[in-house]
Amino acid sequence: MSTTLKELEHQARALSPDERARLADVLLESLRDAPFAEIEAAWNLEIEKRVAAYDRGELETFSAESVFAEARRLAR
Repeated sequence: MSTTLKELEHQARALSPDERARLADVLLESLRDAPFAEIEAAWNLEIEKRVAAYDRGELETFSAESVFAEARRLAR
């Protein structure tokens, strides 16, 4: 481990738990490559569209009971 990395680790461990969690989020986000970010953005747009359609009453909905019953039926 390089001296710089050791110093950074020491400094990071001195942070509060909330600050360490935020740092971890930032570092993990920096590892995501562009294709993943693009896919995530596309899914977020799709989610927004589906929620808006649901709010407008344009989507067919199913009760949890019917979904689970169908899943049990298909699993047999």
